[in-house]
Amino acid sequence: MDGTLDHVMLRVADLQESLNWYSTHLDYEEKDRYEGDGFTIVYLGPQEMHQDGAMLELTHNEGEVPELADAWGHIAVRVPEGELEASYQKLMDEGVEDYRDPESCGGRYAFVKDPDGHEVEIVQRDHGARWSLDHTMIRVEDADEAIGFWTRKFEYDEVGRWEADTFANYFVEPKDAAPEEMAVELTYNYDRDTYDFGDAWGHLCVRIDDVHDDWETLIERDAPDYRDPESCDNLYAFTEDQDGHEIELLERDPTSASLFPF
Repeated sequence: MDGTLDHVMLRVADLQESLNWYSTHLDYEEKDRYEGDGFTIVYLGPQEMHQDGAMLELTHNEGEVPELADAWGHIAVRVPEGELEASYQKLMDEGVEDYRDPESCGGRYAFVKDPDGHEVEIVQRDHGARWSLDHTMIRVEDADEAIGFWTRKFEYDEVGRWEADTFANYFVEPKDAAPEEMAVELTYNYDRDTYDFGDAWGHLCVRIDDVHDDWETLIERDAPDYRDPESCDNLYAFTEDQDGHEIELLERDPTSASLFPF
């Protein structure tokens, strides 16, 4: 079981403000939306997305202001090689807050923040649509356990690592993933053994073939039984990693008129 990373969910305080931000600055378009009782979910992404490219899910709960914390790190979006500085300057010209410019990041990447303070890294890639999701970073308390979770439970491959003096980054993705797919970045800080979650970070979603069969596989591999398919009307399910980051399992029918299983 090595399902594709389908989307990453973030909670936002003002849905329209967030939609305007992502559509204006990252050229995202609305792919689908679901209006629930007291909440709204919107899927976003670049117009020209790879078929296995990940979407951004924005969730707005009426009357709530999400709380940022440090267990969740950032999303990363792509720009073409050699266009980091120009892309960052374009965002500055559009009024985006100057957070971490390319020079302060050694000319390798840069960071901005969305209206809710979610960090958005800008990375240079020779693949994928401009501004498409490259990876999602989460912080973990034990690197060995975190890598083991993704490689054993989901059969992902470790495809990259960077070990510095005070921290290490490990990248995992599905076996034989297309370059345009999203990866997960596991960040391990040597001097930290606990993180706060808040509720602004929602979950990662893995798109699988059969929610019941794949759920049983995860349970056999000792994944946490967090929200089984039956408790989710047999439409999806949720497990958690070793630190408590939520991971959704979702079947998606590519021929359906809706991206939602409802």
